[in-house]
Amino acid sequence: QVQLVESGGGLVQAGGSLRLSCAASGRSFNTYTVGWFRQAPGKEREFVAAIGWSGSSTYYADSVKGRFTISRDNAKNTVYLQMNSLEPDDTAVYYCATRRGSMMVLTPAYDYWGQGTQVTVSS
Repeated sequence: QVQLVESGGGLVQAGGSLRLSCAASGRSFNTYTVGWFRQAPGKEREFVAAIGWSGSSTYYADSVKGRFTISRDNAKNTVYLQMNSLEPDDTAVYYCATRRGSMMVLTPAYDYWGQGTQVTVSS
């Protein structure tokens, strides 16, 4: 069992930056792939980024590539999402999730989810 808590969301102007954190409790966090997803009002939850268990492998949605960076600190059981050059279309609730195995972009592939943190980007 893994419990996940996201933090770091807030209100920021377009062009600004935020860093989200996903803190995990439970055993063997350093063996899990972690993904970030987001859900805007009236839209389906979509993949943002993922990182493999060691941190050496990452994958990004095209919409955030070059602007967002995912990283992890297994000693702290925490995964980060650094978001730069934020745009109003990035406004959403951001969730982190974990799964065993390789990075995946589909939400059903992930087993454990946090409650989410709101990110609002004003124009």
